[in-house]
Amino acid sequence: MLAGWHLGHVIAKPLLMPLLVAYAITRGAPRLLVAALLFGWGGDLALLFDAEAAFLVGMGSFAVGHVCYLVLFGKRPANPLLGGAYALALLGTVALLWADLPADLRIPVAGYSLLLTAMAFRSSALGLRAGIGGALFLLSDTLIATGVAEWPQLPRPDFWIMATYLAAQYLLATGATSREAGVR
Repeated sequence: MLAGWHLGHVIAKPLLMPLLVAYAITRGAPRLLVAALLFGWGGDLALLFDAEAAFLVGMGSFAVGHVCYLVLFGKRPANPLLGGAYALALLGTVALLWADLPADLRIPVAGYSLLLTAMAFRSSALGLRAGIGGALFLLSDTLIATGVAEWPQLPRPDFWIMATYLAAQYLLATGATSREAGVR
């Protein structure tokens, strides 16, 4: 992605989540984790296409993955101050992006953002590793949203989006399969 090699991106992107699924399974991954990663893979595949319908399908697939993560995290306690910080981040981000988003994407993006933020917050209940993974997933998707809103981007924005997304999924997967997480 840094070199701008589009074909390499198109070939590699569909392979990444299946490889992480295989790795997670070797670590005794619970079914909900495998499902979350596979729905992430579905989102990855949809986002290979540059069309609004593909964006919505991808966002929907990721949303189902976030629901899987939320169920996986269960009712373990999480820091309420962190929850407040995430709530402020959600409200601020949606408010700032709202006017610049295409009108037909505003409600879907806001709804998805709520689900994503809930997942990011709840991931912290599994420990620091998973919590950082949830935060990076939020960052990755915020970078996507700023691109949809046509805000100025970092150089090679796709690289930063994929780097934070891959780190997020890896940290969530390994955080959910660590002994400290105790998820089954």
